[in-house]
Amino acid sequence: MLCATAPTAQAEQDYDFDVGGAVRFNYSWLDYGPTAGDGDFDLELVRFNSSGHVGRAFYSLEYRWYQDFDAVHHAYAGVKLGEDSDIRAGVVQVPFGLLPYASQSFWFGSGYYLGIEDDYDAGIVWQRKSGPHQLHAAYFAGDEYGTGKRYDRYSFDVAQTEQLPYRERRRVNLRYEHASDGGGLTWGASAYAGHVQNRDSGRDYGQYGAALHGQWKQGPATVQLQWARYRYDVPGSRIAMSAFLFPFEIAAEADVPTFNVAYAVPRSGWFDGMTCYNNFSMTRPVDRTPDLGDSYQNVTGCSFAKGPMFTYVDWIAGRNMWFVGGSGIGIEEPASDRWRSRLNVNVGFYF
Repeated sequence: MLCATAPTAQAEQDYDFDVGGAVRFNYSWLDYGPTAGDGDFDLELVRFNSSGHVGRAFYSLEYRWYQDFDAVHHAYAGVKLGEDSDIRAGVVQVPFGLLPYASQSFWFGSGYYLGIEDDYDAGIVWQRKSGPHQLHAAYFAGDEYGTGKRYDRYSFDVAQTEQLPYRERRRVNLRYEHASDGGGLTWGASAYAGHVQNRDSGRDYGQYGAALHGQWKQGPATVQLQWARYRYDVPGSRIAMSAFLFPFEIAAEADVPTFNVAYAVPRSGWFDGMTCYNNFSMTRPVDRTPDLGDSYQNVTGCSFAKGPMFTYVDWIAGRNMWFVGGSGIGIEEPASDRWRSRLNVNVGFYF
């Protein structure tokens, strides 16, 4: 009797559901703009997330409330096809470059603001891991909201503006990664091809991207290297992006090199963990016209973990870089070619 009922009891327990969230507070001090020299402390984020599985089926979702808007982070459902393979559909992370991030800081790298790091779009993703090999293949119908007019979003997508009225349409992504014995060294390549649509004319234009990426871990040290290139085959030398309520312009074609180093300090004292890092990235327009120029971003900081609390302390410096005093990315504008910086402290409580 025990042998007969054990499998049934095990099957009945083959499910799990988790609900959680976070509250984050932020302090920032800028050396530029109308608030230069004045510190600003506010409630940055309230977050709800849930995940779970029933047998081979699973789901994950996260929704965020910021000061002036709210947005979906991700929301997908999927099914496991094997021990190391699954397929998922919904608003899912785009498999491109170093995963999950090409950075260690709260501020991410330049690729985030260009829509090639931690991007979430509406589509379907298949992934499989076999020994040292990992493969991703994905199709995306468009961005997470299906429109370039909505600027209140978490991840950066092509924006529809009066001068540049585009939106993302249909994209295929492929990604391969190889891990050495022990997983200390991983390297790989990513690529995508798709379209953006001019909403005034209805015409589609190509968009393409590729990346070579690698990561080396040895004990507490981590080194990340990535080179990426993106291209939008639109008339002119610019296209617009948006997130966090604001549209801005970027070079329509550029190289994006990234070099990150991090060191996880062995646990000592009050903190459960501490990691210090330097994240450097550039955006180098391929078309060297007078209205385009190189953008730089460097983030030096440390993250601290203690129980449910996680804190970032970052010094962000940028030149010609949006979100650090610049008008765009890869854009040459008067008075935007000097270095600007800001101190950012983000304290989050996760449950």
